[in-house]
Amino acid sequence: MSLRSLFVDFNSYFASVEQHEDPSLRERPVGVAPVAAETTSLIAASYEAKAFGVGTGTLVREARRLCPEIQIRVARPERYVVWHHRLIEAIDHAIPIARVGSIDEVACELVGRQRRRDIAEGIAQQVKNEIALAAPGGAIRCSIGIAPNDFLAKTASDMRKPDGLTVIELTDLPQALHGLELRDLCDIGHSMEARLHEAGITTVAQLTAADKHRLRHAWGGIEGERMWGLLRGAWLPTAPTERGSIGHSHVLGPELRTAIGARAVLKKLLVKAAMRMRREEMLSGALAVRIRFIGHDQRWERDLAFDPTDDSRELLWLLNGVLDSGNRRHPLPGPGNATPLSVSVTLMRLVPRTQSSGSLFAPVQDTRRVDALVDRINAKFGYNKVYFGSMQLALEHDAAPMRIPFNRIPDAGSENEATHEGDASQNALWLQSFNRYKVIAEGEHRKRERDKHGQ
Repeated sequence: MSLRSLFVDFNSYFASVEQHEDPSLRERPVGVAPVAAETTSLIAASYEAKAFGVGTGTLVREARRLCPEIQIRVARPERYVVWHHRLIEAIDHAIPIARVGSIDEVACELVGRQRRRDIAEGIAQQVKNEIALAAPGGAIRCSIGIAPNDFLAKTASDMRKPDGLTVIELTDLPQALHGLELRDLCDIGHSMEARLHEAGITTVAQLTAADKHRLRHAWGGIEGERMWGLLRGAWLPTAPTERGSIGHSHVLGPELRTAIGARAVLKKLLVKAAMRMRREEMLSGALAVRIRFIGHDQRWERDLAFDPTDDSRELLWLLNGVLDSGNRRHPLPGPGNATPLSVSVTLMRLVPRTQSSGSLFAPVQDTRRVDALVDRINAKFGYNKVYFGSMQLALEHDAAPMRIPFNRIPDAGSENEATHEGDASQNALWLQSFNRYKVIAEGEHRKRERDKHGQ
């Protein structure tokens, strides 16, 4: 009885909810966009749309070209959150939920006799039946994976969609994985795939054959050994982690894909990160800046170390120094005349304020009082009621609004950006999925630009 995890993944979740709530959309191609604009990218597509080559990251206008009958709907996070809770309750009728992975994914632990394959498959069918009762009509469906651990169960749930059921037992490993691509495995994105290629690992068969030392080297740490165990069916609960960084990233809209626009958004991201850091009573001793450019796989990156601080003005001064890099002829570092696509800022080397004596050369005046006052005003009246002038262009285009990253519980005080109390658009699970789809959309955009330029 090697089975221990049952993983539920809802198929094209946002589009499926739209189809369920509007029966006229059922069995028709549907795309979900974050805003009503032809130049934005879809964050979800129904399977009927996917049959025409439309998917996450496809521009709305391109989706209309590929599939003239597609129905575009603007995302409604409040409905996705409501249905998330209804579906969680439905699954709980069949089996207790051990972990909510995202707004459209949950993991359940099999115990005792449930680990027998026939019983586990029966529970999976019961889950599907409960979902059908909660959302009659067949628009909302799920794929289920059953395996020795959550990692393999999630992988199995992706192997047969929509409405699939896949079981991977220990005796099926590693051959059951060999038909997959590296990117089909959890936690292997574009950057990790490139690192594996550098290590001489280009297939899943090579990955499963690699020893612990080789994977530790490829991952740059203990996560490589963890991956080695997960691929072999080991049950490895997620270890608790301590915060080591605070950061934000943003895909630039067409109107901000200039040096001035990119710098304005970078500054807004940095101020947001500094505000969060102050709320957590932390100081930062390092700054990481990343910029991606259209048509270029290689991103520009720079890291800077300094005495621990949480002063927004000092951090902005440091950021300006990183971006200038002593070259006044180019307002933005990176490839000459390249168009910026996305930017990110991360504050690292975090230490609790109580554990740092600060710099001996810091100014005598207490700058914390000014930052604290600005933070209180923004917390009370809405984020960006008081802001630095260098952020103006980013604010004019509503760039980089407060979002919740994957690994963080929302803080209503620091995440409020003049939104209504209880606004589902600030729900942690919605934002987690929204950010994930933004990353996918960015990757698709880079791929399109590379194809356009013949690179």
